[in-house]
Amino acid sequence: MYVRTENPPQRQAQTPGQILARYRQLSPVNVIAVAAEFGLNVWEMHSLPANISGKIFRDPMNGGPSGFSIAVNATDVYTRKRFTIAHEIAHFILHRSKLETGDPVDDSMYRSGLSTREEAEANRLAADILMPRSLIGTLVKSGVRDIESLANRFEVSLPAMQIRLGIPVA
Repeated sequence: MYVRTENPPQRQAQTPGQILARYRQLSPVNVIAVAAEFGLNVWEMHSLPANISGKIFRDPMNGGPSGFSIAVNATDVYTRKRFTIAHEIAHFILHRSKLETGDPVDDSMYRSGLSTREEAEANRLAADILMPRSLIGTLVKSGVRDIESLANRFEVSLPAMQIRLGIPVA
């Protein structure tokens, strides 16, 4: 489902913001295509522990042109996989220097309650990737107003959309 086998077309060098802007026009945002734009292959893995949703890792043999791949837990629900992919793309954009030096960016820390600044940054950018505020505004103006409809339109979980809209999660 998520295995990427071809390279994206070659384009003139663009900033991460320019790349992301192209995908923020329609919902749901195609996170697999976004990953490919950054030279990242995405794989579903059954070998990840149940408490680990994903990781980004150096993958010289099977990685994309960047030399990195994203692994998502094959047992997670679809919306969780989408957020995980966006979260790992965010790490690639924001923390690439740590990735390239081998300094681990440990997602399990976030999930265990020991959140780091890097994890919080990656979560914010993941939300920006999946649920662009401008696109949410456009949909709300067109009449899509209930949280469940918005979550479905963006293919994110209901709690993710609630957090994005600033609504407390019960």
